[in-house]
Amino acid sequence: GRIVFELFNDIYPRTCENFRSLCTREKGDVSTLNKKLYYKKCRFHRIIKDVMIQSEDFTEGDGSESIYGGTFNDENFQIKHDQAYLFSMDNQGPNTNGSQFFNTTSEVSHLDGKHVVFGHVVSGQLVVDVIDNVPIDT
Repeated sequence: GRIVFELFNDIYPRTCENFRSLCTREKGDVSTLNKKLYYKKCRFHRIIKDVMIQSEDFTEGDGSESIYGGTFNDENFQIKHDQAYLFSMDNQGPNTNGSQFFNTTSEVSHLDGKHVVFGHVVSGQLVVDVIDNVPIDT
């Protein structure tokens, strides 16, 4: 299925440019690991039912690469995790945004102030719901 999203470029220009460029491969290969910076063939590898579906990355599995070379800083936390179908950066702590992202599948306010919400799903919510309901091994 297809998920169509809108990016909050006016609020998060660097975060949105990173995500958009990783979708289109527009910035080429700027990885410090000599790997392709592109989401093609990346899967949602982590499902936390009724919380999020998380995308894998294309480098070392830690999301530590971006179009800026390495990680980049949080722009702000203006938008809250107050609903499902939000796109948010995954990270390893403050100011460590790279390539991993997740899509919320419910309100997850405990993530506010930790992860930058940079977009939302405008169509394809059913695809997100199907992924969220995939049986998983625990």
